[in-house]
Amino acid sequence: MVASATVPNHYEGELAELGHSYAAACAANIDSLKLAVASAAECSLIGVGSGGSFTVASLLCSLHETYTGRVSRPSTPLEIICSPALASSSPVFLVSAEGNNPDIVEALERARRFSSRPVHVLTNRQDSTLMSHVGALPGVKPYVFQLAKKDGYLATNSLLLDAVLVARAYAELNCRPSQMPASVEGLQVGDRSVEQWIDEAHPFLDEAVRRGALTVVYSPLLKPIATDLESKLSEGALLHVQLADLRSYAHGRHLWLAQRPEECAILALIEPSLGQLWEGMRAQFPAGIPTLAMPLGGCEPVHLIAGLVAQMHMVAAVGRLMGKDPGRPEVPSYGRAIHYTNLHDMIPLPKADAPAEESSKYEVLGAHWPARRDHGEMRRAAQAFTASLRAQRFRAVVFDYDGTLCSSQSRDGPPSPEVVSHLVRLVHAGVVVGVASGRGGSIQECLAAVMPEGVLTKIRLGLYNGGWISTADVSPAPPEETSEFLSHVTRIVVRLKSLGVPIDAHRTTHPYQVSVRFREGIATEGMWFVIADALRQAGLDLSTMVRSKHSVDILAEGVSKSALVAAIIQQDNVDPYQILTMGDQGAWPGNDAALLEHRYSLSVDLPSRRLDRGWKLAPIEKRDVDATLWYLEHMDAQDGMFRVQLPQAGLDGGEVHA
Repeated sequence: MVASATVPNHYEGELAELGHSYAAACAANIDSLKLAVASAAECSLIGVGSGGSFTVASLLCSLHETYTGRVSRPSTPLEIICSPALASSSPVFLVSAEGNNPDIVEALERARRFSSRPVHVLTNRQDSTLMSHVGALPGVKPYVFQLAKKDGYLATNSLLLDAVLVARAYAELNCRPSQMPASVEGLQVGDRSVEQWIDEAHPFLDEAVRRGALTVVYSPLLKPIATDLESKLSEGALLHVQLADLRSYAHGRHLWLAQRPEECAILALIEPSLGQLWEGMRAQFPAGIPTLAMPLGGCEPVHLIAGLVAQMHMVAAVGRLMGKDPGRPEVPSYGRAIHYTNLHDMIPLPKADAPAEESSKYEVLGAHWPARRDHGEMRRAAQAFTASLRAQRFRAVVFDYDGTLCSSQSRDGPPSPEVVSHLVRLVHAGVVVGVASGRGGSIQECLAAVMPEGVLTKIRLGLYNGGWISTADVSPAPPEETSEFLSHVTRIVVRLKSLGVPIDAHRTTHPYQVSVRFREGIATEGMWFVIADALRQAGLDLSTMVRSKHSVDILAEGVSKSALVAAIIQQDNVDPYQILTMGDQGAWPGNDAALLEHRYSLSVDLPSRRLDRGWKLAPIEKRDVDATLWYLEHMDAQDGMFRVQLPQAGLDGGEVHA
C-alpha cells in the first residue's frame, strides 16, 4: 500500500501481503464464529491473547461492549493463569495465531479447569500445541482460519485476518454486512487513504523519532488501535510510548509538556464524537509540541480495521526512519528463554477454599461470595454421601444421554468408543444399564450403530423423558393417542415463534411431550422463563417443564425420567438402593432433576440442590462426558454387581482434586 524508494525490509514485505489476508478474511465462512458471538450476547466476555492476539482480544471485547452493553475484559494469559476464577462466570475467547506459545496453552488448561462456561479458541494453525490441547479438553470450541504465511517478529497478517473476522462477525450480526470495502486499499483515515495519511504524517514521525518518545491519546472507543500501536513500538524497541485516553491525559499527564517538552510528541486517535474535545486540548498545548491526529470516521468495525492498518504502516515508517526492521529484530537468547518458560511447573494452581464437590453445591444453591458458607455442614454432607456411595453395592445404573454419555449437542450422535467400551463391560458383568433421554428414536438408532447386537437387548431405554420404555434393540413406537394439554402447549409455542421468539424448531410427540429448540447459541436458561410465562398466562401447569442445554421440554402428566428407574425396580427386581443414576442437569428445572432425586445419584456437571444426593464428585476440570468416563473408570463390576471405588483425595475434606 505504501510505496518505498528503497528495497522493502521484512516487515514492509509483510505489510505488502495485507491485501491478501484482508481478502481471505472477507471471503471466509464465519457462521460458526458468529454463533459463538451470538451465544454470548447476554454475557460479559473474557478475551485472552498476547501481543497481536491481545489486540484481537481487545477488539472483540470492545465490539462486544458496543453492541451488547455487556462489560467485557481483555486479559493476558498470565491474568487467567493467576486468576482462573475470571473465567468462571463468563465465556472465554482465547486468541493465538500460531498456538505454540506456552502462555496461551496454560491459560486454556486453567480456564477449562476452573469454569463450566464455554471456552472458544480462535487460531490460524490446525497443527499446533494449542490445538492438541483443544482436542483433549471438553467444552472447548475451536475456530481455525488458516493463514497463508507465518508472521515475522510482530503480528501483521494474522492480526488483520483475525481482526477482520471478529469485526465481520459483529457487523453481520448487527445486520451491517456491507460496510467493509472490497479491498484493503478502500480503508480510510478520515477522508484520506491510509497511504495518503502516512505520507502526510512523515514530518511528525521524524520529530517523534528524534525525541525518542510518543504519547498516544485516544478515544475509549478506539482503544484496540492504541493498544496495538503501543505493543508494536515497544516490542520492536522503536519508541517509548505512553497511553492515555483524552480525559486521563488531562488529569496530570500534561505536566510532561511543561517539564519535559523535548520528549513529547502527541498522536491523537479520535472519532467524530471527540473531535471537538481534541481540538480544544491541542489549542492549549505550548508552542513547539508536535501533534498529529488519526481522525477515523467512527467506531464501527470498519473504522477500527482502518485504524489498525494505518498504525501498522506507521510502525513501518518509524522503523524505516530509525534504520530498523520491526519484523526481524535481533532477539537475544535470554529473550527466547524467557518466552518459553514452563509456566505449568512454575506457577502453582490457586488453592480453592473448599473441595470441588462442595463448591459445586454452593454454586447451585446460589451461595456466591460474599454469602456465609457453613463449610462444616456441607463437608459433613459430602463425607456422608461419599462414604455411603463407596460402601454400597449396585446392580443397575441409569444414565442421561446428552451431556452425560455424549456431548450435549443439537444434533444426535453416538457415544464415544471409550464410553461404549465401558457400557459393554458393565453389561457383560451382568449389570443392568439404562439410558434416559428427552430424545426419541434417534437415540435407539445411535446406540444400535455402535453397540454389539447381544448388548442392545440388555440395555433399557426411557425415551421422550421416560414416556416410552423398552430395550435398546426396539425402535420406539408411541401410541396413537393425543393429549389436549400438549396440543394447547403446541399452539402457544407456535404463537411465540410468530412473535419473534428465537425458536428454531418444536416437536410434539403425543402423548409424551413437546420439545422446543432455540436458535443455535441461544441459552435455554433465559428462554425457559419465556415459555413458562406464556404457559402461566394460559393457566397451564408449569411443574412438568424441564430444560437441557439445548431445549425446553414440556412433559405430559406422569412423564419423567424416573419412570425408567421404577421400571428397572419392577421388571428386574432390583432394590431401589442398588440403582445408581447419573446426569448433567441435576438442579430443577434441569431435565435430570428427577433422575438425580434418586438416593444414589451423581452429577457430571450441575449437581442437585439436595445435600444427601446428586453430588458432582468428579475432579473440578472434568465435566460432561469426561466426568462420566471418570466415574466409569472407577466402577469395579463383577458377578452382576459393581462398586464405585472413588479415590480419597478431595472427597473427605482433604486436598482438592488435581
